[in-house]
Amino acid sequence: MSASRRSGTTDELGPDESGEPGGSDLLAALLDGMDAALCAFDADGVVTHWNREAERILGWTAAEAVGRHGFAGWAVRSADAEEVQARLMSAMRAPGRQVHEFALVTKGGGRVLVRTQSAAVRGPDGKPAGVYCAFSEVHAQIDLERSIALSEALFEDASWGVVLVDADLRPAVVNAHAARALGVGRTSVLGRPLGELLAQGVEELEAALTHVLAEGAPPAPAEMWVTVRTREGEKRRCWRSGFLRLASPLAEEPVPLGVGWLFEDVTEAKHGEQEAALLRFRTNQLHRAARAAAECEDPAEAATVHLDFALAGFADHALVDRVADRPRADGAEGPGLVRLVRLAATPAGAPGPSLLTGAAGLPVRYPEGHPALQCVERGGTVRADAGSVAAERAREWALERQWPGDAVHALCAVLRSRGRTLGVVTFLRGPGRSRFERSDTAYAEDVAVRIATALDLAETARERATE
Repeated sequence: MSASRRSGTTDELGPDESGEPGGSDLLAALLDGMDAALCAFDADGVVTHWNREAERILGWTAAEAVGRHGFAGWAVRSADAEEVQARLMSAMRAPGRQVHEFALVTKGGGRVLVRTQSAAVRGPDGKPAGVYCAFSEVHAQIDLERSIALSEALFEDASWGVVLVDADLRPAVVNAHAARALGVGRTSVLGRPLGELLAQGVEELEAALTHVLAEGAPPAPAEMWVTVRTREGEKRRCWRSGFLRLASPLAEEPVPLGVGWLFEDVTEAKHGEQEAALLRFRTNQLHRAARAAAECEDPAEAATVHLDFALAGFADHALVDRVADRPRADGAEGPGLVRLVRLAATPAGAPGPSLLTGAAGLPVRYPEGHPALQCVERGGTVRADAGSVAAERAREWALERQWPGDAVHALCAVLRSRGRTLGVVTFLRGPGRSRFERSDTAYAEDVAVRIATALDLAETARERATE
């Protein structure tokens, strides 16, 4: 019970109008339960109320504080007492609240810098009857202001996305950066299920949010690939995300209020990392293939070695076709005159090393306009795709071109050595892979140069053997 009740001074701030005997007890309980320190003065400057938070900060008990005239001689230094009292009591004549900073004296003789908010208390007749003063230590107030300022900055000026998700996994607050990343307005996103905002990756995100609600924040950020629906269409992005569980500070036990989700778009950086890793892998494959091919006595076998090393992580099937007639300089072959003979191919069934074929020298039945024929005629790389068609139609597309039935993407690279076109190497990908890109073309051309060199050497060796 506060001293205001024990001393019978509650009426100084207004009569107990409830008519119930517990009204003053309720007021005392409210004052003592406040997180802020509170004291009150009557019109003459006498302390009428002093709660437990004020006792905690300064050490003076309610029994020691209530009834004193101002802070002079106990809560402030004598030199400052008159100024402090004048500034506090000036709130009786000023509208609204006044904010001041004072250095108060603790019971132990120390000094505490506090920030006060004071305002007039009016009696039943509407005239000022006293002043109430709420105060807290300046450093605590500054910490609070910093927290508020940080929250406002995060939701206005942050260069990464910030989303507060409620316990139902729906956005409750979204900052400007996150709204742009999601492709929606800040208000239109509120309360909507995440599945309406993301085309892919929502299951992984919701699982992470649910885990944070149950277990707490993870020890490190997580990288998540999502597909965002935008006005320009769906875009695949990689977001490096951090999560914080939000709990109410007012409950005796932590009550989850939701999750704070902070994310940064690292798509370009991830693409760069993936490209660098892919380049390192392919460079290593070329190096290993060269070392293995150098141990082959038969140059034709060396060509298949280059093909097998290139296939790893690059394509599902590979074919090597050589020009049936004696290779001639560019431009010597006319349209429709090129004939290709299958020289090597990967097994059509189970995976395994490439096999040398074509001993009979029979031309492959490629239809006119086939990508492999175009590659030889142009002397350059050709890409082909089945397109977005049904699986049965894609199979027909592949079989019409004398390729395995599961091929949907093709890349044909010309085999050139000593200024001559020797043939073509064809790499094929199934439906589970992406189409060939420009970086794939450069790699295929590097492999084609090595295969062509091996085939040229094999032909020279045959010619010498027949002399």
